[in-house]
Amino acid sequence: MANVMITYRLKPGVTRDAFEAWVRDYDYPNIRGIRRVASFTNHRVERLLIGEGAPSMDYVEVFDIPDLDGFVAEDLGSDHLQAVMGEFMARVDDPQFLVVSPIG
Repeated sequence: MANVMITYRLKPGVTRDAFEAWVRDYDYPNIRGIRRVASFTNHRVERLLIGEGAPSMDYVEVFDIPDLDGFVAEDLGSDHLQAVMGEFMARVDDPQFLVVSPIG
């Protein structure tokens, strides 16, 4: 099982309300419908727990993808996922796509 996280900020002019409505109505159903995505959640960054100032990102997405190689080889380039990614990229700045592993 691979874990993927995406961190990003919203583009100027994109409101949280509009973005989160898009996540619930469009992003969740389309991404959760991909066979190789076992789970997908989007998390709003509220504040820093320790320290002062603003967090360096607005959102963190977390994916569990059991077959990352198959996802990259077949799903990532599909017309369906490319359409979702186009919608996503129109709303966000500086996304970082991270493959992460728990330390056992």
